[in-house]
Amino acid sequence: MHVSLLMWTVSLVGLVALLAVDLLIIGRRPHTPPIRESVLWVAFYVGLAVLFGIGISLWYGGRYGGEFFAGWLTEYSLSVDNLFVFVIIMSRFRTPRAYQQKALLIGIGFALVMRGLFIAVGAAALNRFEWIFYFFGFFLLYTAVNLARQGSDEPAEFKENPVLRWFRRVLPLSREYHQARLVVRVNGRTVFTPMLIVMVALGTTDLIFALDSIPAIFGLTKQAYLVFTANVFALMGLRQLYFLLGNLLDRLVYLSAGLAAILGFIGVKLILEALHSNELPFLNGGRPISWAPHIPIWLSLAVIVGALALATVASLIKARRDEAKQAIEPKPEPVEGSGTAR
Repeated sequence: MHVSLLMWTVSLVGLVALLAVDLLIIGRRPHTPPIRESVLWVAFYVGLAVLFGIGISLWYGGRYGGEFFAGWLTEYSLSVDNLFVFVIIMSRFRTPRAYQQKALLIGIGFALVMRGLFIAVGAAALNRFEWIFYFFGFFLLYTAVNLARQGSDEPAEFKENPVLRWFRRVLPLSREYHQARLVVRVNGRTVFTPMLIVMVALGTTDLIFALDSIPAIFGLTKQAYLVFTANVFALMGLRQLYFLLGNLLDRLVYLSAGLAAILGFIGVKLILEALHSNELPFLNGGRPISWAPHIPIWLSLAVIVGALALATVASLIKARRDEAKQAIEPKPEPVEGSGTAR
C-alpha cells in the first residue's frame, strides 16, 4: 500500500480542520451537551470513519479496508474503556461539567500528537527489526491476562503519573476554576488553573493507554497510514461519547473481559506473524517457520466484532438482572426508637 505525500497532507489538514471547528464551537459556547447533540456528533464521526474505510477499500482494495476497520474497532473499544478513567479524573479534580468539553478536547488533541510520534517510531522500528513482533505479541498477552484478572467488579483506578506530579509540584496553581481558562492573574501573580492539570491528566493518561493500543493495531496492519487514521477516528468522537454514555459506563461490566479476549487474540496473531518472518538465530536456525498458521484479516475482524458484541450483550443482561433483583428484594422496615423491633 503506497500512500503519497499528498494523501498524508490532505489527511493531516482535514484532522486539523476538524479539531479547529470543534475547538471553535466549544470556545464560543462552553456547555454540557444534551443527549441529542452528543448522538449527532458521535454518529457524524462514526459515519466519517465508515466512509473513510469504504474509500480505502475502493482505492487500495478490500484487504486494506478490512485492516482499517479492524484497527478502528479495536482502538475505539479501547478508547471506550479509557472513559472509565476519564470520569474518575473529572470527578477527582471536580471539573465543572460546562467546561469538561474543553478539557477533553485539548487532552485528546495532545494525545493525538503524541500517538502520531509513537506510530512513526513504531513503524520505523518494525520495518527494521521484525523480531519486535515477538515483543509486542507477548506484551499483549500479558496485558490480556491482567485485564482478565482485573474482574468486572473492581472499579477503575487513577494514579497520578510522574508528568502530572511534576506539573503539580513546579507550577503555581490556583485552587479554583476560572471558567475554562488555563492561566489567570490572582493578586498580581500569574497562576495556572486546575483546568491545565486536568488536561495534562487526560492527555498523559491516554498516552499511557496507547502503550497497549498501538502494539494491538500494529498486529492488525503494518501500514502506518492506517494505524494513524484508525487512531484519529477512534479518538475524534471520544469527547461526545463521554457525555453520551455518562452513567451507562458502569453497565459495561464485561467490557474488560471482551477487550482481554481481543488483545489476547491479537497477541497470538502477532507471534504467528513473527514466526512467518523469523530471523532469531536460536529459533529454527534463524529461518522463517512456514508451518505457522496465517490469520486472515476477515477472521480478525469477525473475532473483534464478536467479542465486543458478546461483552456488550452480556453486560446489559447482567445489568437488567441486577436491577430486577434489587426491585424484588424486600426493604428493611424502619425501627422505632432505639430498641429492637417487635
